[in-house]
Formats: sequence, C-alpha cells, structure tokens
Amino acid sequence: MKEVIQEAINLLEKGEHCVLATVVRTRGSTPQKAGAKLLVRKDGSGVGTLGGGCVEGDIWFAAKEIMRFKGGPEFKDYFLNEEIAARDGLVCGGSMYFFLDPLWNDTDFLPFAKEALQAYDGGPVLGIATVVRSPNADLLGARFMVREDGSTQGALGDPELEKLALAAIHQVSSLGKNDTVLTSDGTELFVEGFTTPPTLVIMGGGHIGKATSTLAATLGFRIYVVDDRPEFANAERFPEAAGAVIAPYSEGLAQVPINANTYIVVATRGHRQDDYALEAAIGTPATYVGLLGSKRKTLLIYKDLLEKGHDPAVLRSVRSPMGLDIGALTPEEIAVSIMSEIIMVRRGGQGGKMQMEDRYFNRALEQAKASPWPASAPSS
Repeated sequence: MKEVIQEAINLLEKGEHCVLATVVRTRGSTPQKAGAKLLVRKDGSGVGTLGGGCVEGDIWFAAKEIMRFKGGPEFKDYFLNEEIAARDGLVCGGSMYFFLDPLWNDTDFLPFAKEALQAYDGGPVLGIATVVRSPNADLLGARFMVREDGSTQGALGDPELEKLALAAIHQVSSLGKNDTVLTSDGTELFVEGFTTPPTLVIMGGGHIGKATSTLAATLGFRIYVVDDRPEFANAERFPEAAGAVIAPYSEGLAQVPINANTYIVVATRGHRQDDYALEAAIGTPATYVGLLGSKRKTLLIYKDLLEKGHDPAVLRSVRSPMGLDIGALTPEEIAVSIMSEIIMVRRGGQGGKMQMEDRYFNRALEQAKASPWPASAPSS
C-alpha cells in the first residue's frame, strides 16, 4: 500500500493524473480484502493489485474510462459467482466493493497522502475517512483526517457523519486497520488507519530468535533484535533486521520504536535474562508480548514480577508459553508456531483448524452421486 500512495504522490507532483482504486468492503471468499489498492496511470500501467484476474481487469478498464472521459468517483460492486470465478480458475464465492477515485490535482489528495506516508515511516498515527458512497454525488471522495493529537483536516459535509468517522478512526488507526461505516441514508465511509508496518522485537538473538527473524521478514514485519551480547546482535547475523541493539535486557527496548502495532518476543538464553526482558516488555504499549519457555519457568518469572508489585492483569495478558500448539520441536518449527500466534492476534483469528466439517464434504459426495456424468477413470 505504501508503494501505491508514494506513486500517486510522484504522479501528482509531476502534474499527471491517475485513478486510485481501493477495495472498501468484501463478503465471503474473495481474492483480496478491504484496503487493497491499485493505482492506474494515464498510460494504462499500474501499481498494486486488487487480486488479479477478471476482477482486476474490469476495475482497471473502468479506471481508464474515468480518465478517458474525465469522470467522477465511482462506487462499484462485483459479485464473484461461479461463472466469473471459473473464468480465471478462482474458487471464490463472495462479493467485492470498490471505490475508484480519480486524482486530478495535487491539492485534494497530497496533504492526506503525505501525512499517511509519514505515519508509515514512524510519524504520528492517523486515520482517514473517505465517503465512498452517498445519495449526494457531490460528497463522493470527501476526506476527513484525524491525527494522533486529535487535530483534523478535511470535511465530510455533515457534523454527525464526522462524529461517526472520528469514532471509527479511533478504533483502527493505532493498528493500521480499516473499517466501514454505513448510515441509514445509504452513505458509506471507508476508514483507514495509518501507522508503521507491523514491528517484531526479538529479545534474544539465539537459534530461535534467528529462525523467528528469518520467517518474520518474509511476512513483511519490520524487525529489531535486542541482546546483551555483541556476537548475537549484529547486522551480519540478522541482515534482515532494521536494527540490532546491544544492551542489557532491562534497557534495550528504550532504543527501539514501539507502538500498538508492535509485537515482542522474549526468547533469551536463561531465566534471569527472561525476567529482566519480560519486565521491560510489559511496560511498553506493544499489542503482543510473548515469553518462550515451559509453564514451570513462566510461573517462576510471574512469581518474581508479582512480588515486585506488577499488575496481575498485565502479566496474565502475556502469551506464555507463546506460540500455537503445533507440536513444534526445531527452532524453525518453533518460529512457525510463534509467528502463527502473532498473525492470529494481528488478524483477529481463532487459531483453530480450518478443515471443513463433514457435512460440507457429505454434500459434495451426494452431489457427485447424483451427477448424470460418470466419473472419469484415473489415468494410468
């Protein structure tokens, strides 16, 4: 998403127009979820993706037609029925809703886009609400931005609508999520939060820390490593990390940018170091704090911290032993377990198995038996 916004800024600053297409809502099984973006340039090329296939192709064509005829913003829905999905070999059965926003000049979009990029790079968190559907066509594309300090920019044309936007922005901005607000008159707001990429702080540069860092890098996390030993916290050992901090575990987090979109993994070399690291971690605004180790070790550390006067509710929120129960043994498998739990927390998942229930399989079996066509023989 950052690349899409950056390219829109580049084009507008050069005086070139473009169309920004955004998935604002989905239902059911779809190739992309809300927040996905595609920027279509005037030459027909683009940046970003809406999921590919016929869906993206149709939206791409619509964006080019908007530029061709100098049209206004458009709200479009797309129903992925079996025929449409089959055209591209998709197995989807949901609905996607798009907002196509033509960007004709720099004054309407640039102030919002530039502050969004600053938030990505560690600046103040902010949220932007955009009118994507309205009975009043003049309001389409109106934006309302709320910064971390409470200051605002832009307007939605209705104070009550701005109150709804403000409440929604408070819910999504700190984690960089998005939401939709629907009103009784058919107005729809798409609300986006802008903050840093998800940040993983690994306290302990040993085997598990290394495996977790390697995996997290492929998942798009910005990574920092904290260790009190130079040989375990350096750019050579962690080339994928944004930073390696050599410091006592009780002090190292002070050198790392931490906000609500941060996830901390405590995996040091021993009980005493874990104690100091966990005590430092629970004092941060990180959304996730996990402690590696057995239940026995965890309880001993909890006892020590409770005796120091730490809040029981805060300690109870620590994920320990951290990770999902997948029977992991090797450092690489443990890294999968840890990152699976972090993804679950970040995306709001449940952590259960995804295998379909028997009743769905039995339905397919009954349909196959009722089919007039004989099953094809297996190839030899």
